[in-house]
Amino acid sequence: MEITFHGKTALVTGAGSGIGAAIATGLAASGAKVLVQDLNRDAAARVAEAIVQTGGEARATGGDVADAPTVERLVAEAADWGGGLHLLVNNAGISGPMLPTGEYTIEGWHRVMDVNLNSVFYGMRYAIPTMLDAGGGSIVNIASILGSVGFANASAYTAAKHALLGLTRAAALEYSAKGIRVNAIGPAFIDTPLLGNLPPGAKEALIGAHPIGRLGRSEEVADLTQYLLSDRASFITGSYHLVDGGYCAQ
Repeated sequence: MEITFHGKTALVTGAGSGIGAAIATGLAASGAKVLVQDLNRDAAARVAEAIVQTGGEARATGGDVADAPTVERLVAEAADWGGGLHLLVNNAGISGPMLPTGEYTIEGWHRVMDVNLNSVFYGMRYAIPTMLDAGGGSIVNIASILGSVGFANASAYTAAKHALLGLTRAAALEYSAKGIRVNAIGPAFIDTPLLGNLPPGAKEALIGAHPIGRLGRSEEVADLTQYLLSDRASFITGSYHLVDGGYCAQ
């Protein structure tokens, strides 16, 4: 099944590594012009340069997506550079503190909400009018399995991802008849740098929590993202798709 994005421009947030980098790379390989955003602009630049070296079109940019004016600027940058914005992947996210709810830091709560939820609203708030000007588009919000199940000591992350699904569904209902589809993906634990600071034995425990017997790969999330963004998924909107190795089937 061939998927192409020739003539389309994409903005991918949090694309300096892991899932975001795989999504940006895959979209570029399928013909999209990709604005690669990351808080770490140097990381975004490395991903964009790798895309260009393999014949794709990409441009790096930085900024904190928890800041609304920054996201407004990112959307304008993508549209100005690419001649319109057609695809948006709200991928940027942080794990936040790992503490029981009764001990969770107020600062940690607000930062997780700002990055994992508010930034997604900002992305859609500014991208949707731009997409309407371009004749339509498609949005994928990267949620988590924790959008549908709980996880101890991660109250902010879990709450943000649950809320993200509601936001996705509301926007899908509002814009489906106007040519914009909005969907969410719920990865389980993916083998990315986000898991790099786990204590000894923790990674093995996470692997054991997945019936398939391993962690996910960034490319597996990227492949589904491409499909949902593409015209092949033209009848899919307002939905939430797990990439979880059977985690939520237990």
